[in-house]
Amino acid sequence: MTDRSTQPRTLRAIAGEIQRDWGDKTYFGAVPYIKAMRGLETVTDNYGQDRGDDIVRYFLANATSCRGETARRVKAELKGMLK
Repeated sequence: MTDRSTQPRTLRAIAGEIQRDWGDKTYFGAVPYIKAMRGLETVTDNYGQDRGDDIVRYFLANATSCRGETARRVKAELKGMLK
């Protein structure tokens, strides 16, 4: 039996949470990157010609106005994936 708590979530799952939680509050510049993350499992995947880690970086750069507990947790999770 695999312990899922030690495995990182997929980018697809994180993007889904962002869409559900942030909804209309999401900065328009972050929206294309959320949509791209919906098509990715990990930061090593590609979305068209773009690398997953670059998409996550672009999202983080455009999501600075999103605040709150969920935003802090999700941003920290994504930053952890880039290390």
